Amino acid sequence: MRNFVTSMLGALTALVVFFAGLCFFGILILILISAAAQKQRETAFERGSYLVFDLDTNIDDAPPQFDLGRFTGTQHVLQLRLVTQAIEEAKRDPRIAGIYITGSLQPSGYGSSFAALREVRVALLDFRASGKPVLAYLSDADTRDYYLASAASSITLDPYGMIFMPGLAARPMFYTGFFEKFGIGVQVTRVGKYKSAVEPFIRKDLSPENRVQLTSLLGDIWSGLLGDIASSRKLQVPAIQELVDREGMIRPEAAKAAGLVDRIAYRDVVLDDLKSRTGRAGSRLPFKQVAMESYIPVAATAARESFSKGKVAVVYAEGDIVDGEGEPNQIGGDRFSRELRRLREDNSVKAVVVRVNSPGGSASAAETIQREIRLLKKSKPVIISMGGYAASGGYWISAYGTRIFAEPTTITGSIGVFGLFFDVQKLAESLGFTFDSVKTGRFADSMTITRPKTPAELAVIQRMIDWIYDQFVTKVSEGRKIDRATVEQIAQGRVWSGSQALKLRLVDQIGGLNDAIRYAGMSAGLGGHPALMEYPQRKTLGEVMTELLHKVQPMSAHAAVDRSLVGQVTARLNRGLSFLRSCNDPRGAYARLPLEIQPR
Repeated sequence: MRNFVTSMLGALTALVVFFAGLCFFGILILILISAAAQKQRETAFERGSYLVFDLDTNIDDAPPQFDLGRFTGTQHVLQLRLVTQAIEEAKRDPRIAGIYITGSLQPSGYGSSFAALREVRVALLDFRASGKPVLAYLSDADTRDYYLASAASSITLDPYGMIFMPGLAARPMFYTGFFEKFGIGVQVTRVGKYKSAVEPFIRKDLSPENRVQLTSLLGDIWSGLLGDIASSRKLQVPAIQELVDREGMIRPEAAKAAGLVDRIAYRDVVLDDLKSRTGRAGSRLPFKQVAMESYIPVAATAARESFSKGKVAVVYAEGDIVDGEGEPNQIGGDRFSRELRRLREDNSVKAVVVRVNSPGGSASAAETIQREIRLLKKSKPVIISMGGYAASGGYWISAYGTRIFAEPTTITGSIGVFGLFFDVQKLAESLGFTFDSVKTGRFADSMTITRPKTPAELAVIQRMIDWIYDQFVTKVSEGRKIDRATVEQIAQGRVWSGSQALKLRLVDQIGGLNDAIRYAGMSAGLGGHPALMEYPQRKTLGEVMTELLHKVQPMSAHAAVDRSLVGQVTARLNRGLSFLRSCNDPRGAYARLPLEIQPR
């Protein structure tokens, strides 16, 4: 009887699971069909329409493998290259009368960096120069929002809105007191007086050297942002700075008086104006429009018609550099180098663009990737395009590029190395745990976390760190063709902005991803509009369904942003834990930059 009941319950459970799965896939298919139908309706837009650029998104360098947010109601992602391509095509498209910018950016992970926004901004200014208007409506805009919107020919601010543009700040969290309280020991080895990645674990405040470099870096980036804003708004930089320092939160009247916005009006007034502009004044219908998400595939189809026959591969190196395969939003040394090797052996690929958006990480993984770039460079041009970050290990993998492009706001350099080691001896002993050991060599248990390292063990590790740093400097000198003594002067772990790096010859040219692609095409004899293949590639529908079954990870790089107090504190702590989770170098040696710049 017991076996019968057990079998019956098992059968019922199987039926429930089967029908639940059937319902799930049925609902998913209905969603996909509905989305496809909606997309078809949206792309059939009328002549005289405005391209609506809703900023309630994250603008990522890499193509989203699948934008789950559009179906789950969470944040969705736009790809940088496709956004700029759509704006460029809209300039030529006779059906597009202008661009309407609204909403507020939702930065996540390494997305929506100032480097990416500058590239979008350049495309908007080019669109505006064609004679078509770019209109922006802002409610509560932060620095990123306003920086992008300042490229518009007319900016309207909500009467109860504001522009929160107080400046840039770096306010790292220090964990030293926490570790001391719980008995967690920390030991470090490093080379480079500016190599500040270890400071949160061994200090309770900024070192004088770190304060100097951060002051210089933030000042340079901020000056670049204000310069761009002043140029497009026909203002003076000192006047903007005075307003920022005086107001903090810039209210509508002050913003208009200073020339940051052109008018103050409610959204309905702006929408009525758009109706008039698109020939629907007084109509109950909305103004003629097409959403950016819907126009992107239209623009991509039009762009393909003018492509040459050759191929340029665009490979995205975004996230922490880690040893092995890596997880999503990480650059796994083995996985990434394998992809580069495949492209090296693919005769249809005539040039490769590596888009780097990384603060670095594992030194051994960075070297694995750089080795493949050096081999690849022997057979075809390898162009480096730096995004928001290309520092430390991110610069390590860039140094041998045929040509390096960076934006003025790119954070790069940080040529230095450190080792970071923890021990839990005091914590364990306070809980009653003890340890003992037997070993066959003096350093057999040197990598244990159950005790601090001895001076002799630290000396061994320091020699290894010194050697890796020497290799780093040598590779930069060789790859960039800069005298070694000069590299040593600009190294020491010092971070630089893209504009500073250009003067120091760490990069070759100021420009974005599209500039790098054009250069790659010309270098390979394919012209300025080569056919592209991108990696990582988008997932198949089957892979997407499998991912949906496992649900989106709540702390993924593209999860919806929680702006509550609890959400902000949790996110801050998670960034620190994420950094520690990425520390998997087998030798404990890292070329990493844990820098936080906080624009609002």
